[in-house]
Amino acid sequence: MSPSRRAFLKESAVAAAGLSLLPVSTSVAGTQGTAREAKARGLLFDASDLRRMRETVKLPRFAAYWKSLRDADLAADTAFLRDELRLNNHAQHMLRARLILERAAFVYALTEDSAQLALARQAIDRLLQYKRWDYFLEAGEHTIGLQRAPEATIAMVSALEFLGPALPADLQKEIEQQVADKGAPACYRTLYGMKYPERVRGWGFDPDDVYTYRFDLRRWPLILNSTNLKIIPVAGLMMAGCRLYGRHPQAERWIDMALQSARAFATMYGPDGSYDEGVGYWGYTSLHLALALEVLYRRTGADHRDLINFPGTARYALAMAMPIIGRPKECVNFGDAWTMGDTAVAAWTAGIRRDPLVQYVATNIGEVQSYYAVLWHDPTVKSKAPTAALHNVRLSNDVVTSRTGWTERSSVAALRSGGPANHEHADRNSVLFAAYGERLFHDPYKAAYSYTDPHWLLRLTSAHTAVLIDGKGHQYHDGHEGTNASWAEAHIESYEDRKGDLFATSDATEAYRLVLPGATRVLRSMLFVKPDILILLDRIRLSDYALPVQLRFQIDNSDGKGSVAADGTGFRITRPHAHLQASVYGNTAVVVRTGTLPLPAEHGVHPFAEVQSAHAMEHILLTVCTAQESGKPHGTLRVQQSASGFEIAGQHNARSLRMRISTEHDIPGILL
Repeated sequence: MSPSRRAFLKESAVAAAGLSLLPVSTSVAGTQGTAREAKARGLLFDASDLRRMRETVKLPRFAAYWKSLRDADLAADTAFLRDELRLNNHAQHMLRARLILERAAFVYALTEDSAQLALARQAIDRLLQYKRWDYFLEAGEHTIGLQRAPEATIAMVSALEFLGPALPADLQKEIEQQVADKGAPACYRTLYGMKYPERVRGWGFDPDDVYTYRFDLRRWPLILNSTNLKIIPVAGLMMAGCRLYGRHPQAERWIDMALQSARAFATMYGPDGSYDEGVGYWGYTSLHLALALEVLYRRTGADHRDLINFPGTARYALAMAMPIIGRPKECVNFGDAWTMGDTAVAAWTAGIRRDPLVQYVATNIGEVQSYYAVLWHDPTVKSKAPTAALHNVRLSNDVVTSRTGWTERSSVAALRSGGPANHEHADRNSVLFAAYGERLFHDPYKAAYSYTDPHWLLRLTSAHTAVLIDGKGHQYHDGHEGTNASWAEAHIESYEDRKGDLFATSDATEAYRLVLPGATRVLRSMLFVKPDILILLDRIRLSDYALPVQLRFQIDNSDGKGSVAADGTGFRITRPHAHLQASVYGNTAVVVRTGTLPLPAEHGVHPFAEVQSAHAMEHILLTVCTAQESGKPHGTLRVQQSASGFEIAGQHNARSLRMRISTEHDIPGILL
């Protein structure tokens, strides 16, 4: 053990023991004061904010979320905490106890309902009984806090803020003691290990915990350093440090480590605010980053609330939204981010920046998913809807989205290019398409997090609207270290906004070459002729020997209402509110068939259409798609093929089309 680590562990133990000797104050400034004064200077809110929050939960945007909190089954929660919770189950039981605590404490703050207070007290008691606050260890001995310890720390500190003088002084003292013993050191040790991975003595699972899955954690200090699992301990450590600031000898050290780590993590966001792990993880991550910076500002006055491009990151969420009928949380779900993330960070940003577009994101995109949206909502900030200037977006991480708007019936097309990231799938050059309130080209939800589960398959190229070469997808890892990044790269080679229509080409050659060295060109071009014509041009070139190529098109059957049928050299996708007609043309013989992913029924039925191009050294495949609402016919688009490309002419709905696509060069030339 290095001297610095030995000193840290010794000082942490001494400081934790010494906390009980320090005067306990309910004042956030660390000086003696009344409970009312403490409430007025809270880490999360001021007493004067309670009236605003009580009015906020009455607004239509927040009403459903608030109802879900008020309608929670307190009897079931009580029974769980009393009879079912096991102290060696962190992944599920501790998580549920923490969620119960945060919900009950927040509801009590707004209602002063004694039943909520009693439930919160019970949840606190159970969390205090855990020997450790996380199920990961360093050197088989010291707790590291990746999720449960920072989450418990945040929940406990938040409960102190929300419940205030309703908690007895001795209980407040015990909570703070355990935050200092079980929460902050675990979070600090995690961030220290990420900062100095060569000093880590080995991360692993707590053998006493019942967690089912086991991964190889030896490289996790390196792997997780660039994932959302870094920013959660940042927030937990910052909450602990700010709560105990001025009253605990380690508090400033905790704050310093949290801020250093937040600064290092900020580079995970693109200059435009994009986030590689996907928009679902964006919400969770960005919320905790904002939380850390906000409590630091409220406690110390140090203002780092421009650490990343927060207005830009709200616009990233806007670009990734893809609501459909009855499912407002739908998103461009490349990777594991299968629904829109928590947009509470947009409420925080709008309040600070007085940004009308960010306020639109906060009040219109996705659904309210956490009390932070209520905590941070500022009704005095005006909202302004986005204009057509944001309909076509190429993000700094090379994801492309194109849309007609943000309603549930708007059309959205998205092309997945770019590099690897945690929580990614083997999905380079894959496409999503929604129109008339339905997902028509789909990316299946809820892929397994463990490679031992059969639905790990949902992570692979074969489960995406993407290209297979001789049945093989591009490179992806084997999962032994978790859901970390692969080596697969793709790049946008061409991007054009053509008077609202969108043309983009992505090159995924390097990703496929890692599996098939003879793949010398794997290009996909996407042309979105708005509002409902989508054209894909795939070009695959091989150097060693001729192989067949398959194009997969995944169907949304998550509700059991999606189907697909082959139709000559095309296929038809049917959903309740919309259908899609596709025709395929190629330089080789083309066969279209349908199938389902080979998974047990408990993991869903996932139908797809597959286009196969016969053995060849070069494949040029054109897929022409029209979307239509149910009950209405498709138009007619005629395609003429020549040695130099394709000509498309005809009409679909209100759009007349006359187009030439030249294939004389790898990047096709488009003449409209």
